[in-house]
Amino acid sequence: MRTTLAVCVAAVGLLLSAEPAVSHHAFTAEFDSAKSMKVTGTVTKFEWTNPHAWFYIDIKDDNGTVTNWGFEMNSPNMLLRNGWTRNSLKAGDVITVEAFGARDGSHIGNAKSVTLTSTGQKLLAAPNQNQ
Repeated sequence: MRTTLAVCVAAVGLLLSAEPAVSHHAFTAEFDSAKSMKVTGTVTKFEWTNPHAWFYIDIKDDNGTVTNWGFEMNSPNMLLRNGWTRNSLKAGDVITVEAFGARDGSHIGNAKSVTLTSTGQKLLAAPNQNQ
């Protein structure tokens, strides 16, 4: 009975620990360091979550078409060390983002820095600042 319980507990532990490993990825698997971009838009959502924080902005092109983009950043712990808080971005904030684009051309990027238009404050965001 004890052996069965120990095996069940170990199996559940392995299943729970596998999810974070699967969700993490290498920068080069998803983003292209040759696709540097700088865009300005309005924040629609900010997710202060592990393993990486994400924010989303609406970007208007020259024709007036609005597209929502998502940008990955470092972990909340690393962002705190760079001056971020969970309240650094709010829906409606206008920001300028320096980032690397997705390899597949989708509307996501890996943010290097974020500049708040209202204050001019520039915050570092990159999970891979050596890229």
